[in-house]
Amino acid sequence: MGPMLKLGLTGGIGAGKSEVSRILTSLGAVLIDSDRIAREVVEPGTPGLTAVVTEFGPEVLTADGHLDRPGLGAIVFNDPERLSALNAIIHPLVRDRSAELQAAAAPDAVVVHDVPLLAENKLAPLYDLVMVVDATPETQLDRLVRLRGMAEAEARARMAAQATRADRLAIADVVIDNNGPIEALEPQVTKVWADLVARAAGAEG
Repeated sequence: MGPMLKLGLTGGIGAGKSEVSRILTSLGAVLIDSDRIAREVVEPGTPGLTAVVTEFGPEVLTADGHLDRPGLGAIVFNDPERLSALNAIIHPLVRDRSAELQAAAAPDAVVVHDVPLLAENKLAPLYDLVMVVDATPETQLDRLVRLRGMAEAEARARMAAQATRADRLAIADVVIDNNGPIEALEPQVTKVWADLVARAAGAEG
């Protein structure tokens, strides 16, 4: 019997998704962060790293035996064939690890899947609920430039490469409004959390 409630968490760059996932974790959610797992499955000593080296050659390793991410990124960036070879190694490993983490969660757990490209990859049907951390494009841009020190042109390009705000809101079951100060976030998330826990506990069927 798997976890009762699977929540997909997403949001545009700079919307504050990582802050929301931090609050959810502190409240007791089981967080499955696909980006983090994708890094873990190719750490030194893993079968994943061995498979990547077999496919791409030892030049994708740094001197100390770690994966040279920028180097590998440069190889696959403009080469769809190499990219799908890489994805064929990484995706199943991430999927299996995510499934393991989910299986290990308590039956009444709320399992939060942190999925940056949830809207883009049309993954909403995989989750019981989709939570979108929402911010206006102006807020996103301001955070990226002011807080992350990104050049405005780069920030705009990153935003343009993602789903639109409307696309994300269209799949949202729960919207966390993160246009305000960071202090306004925790009470909102805490309130939603209480609803989620109640749903997980009562989700018979």
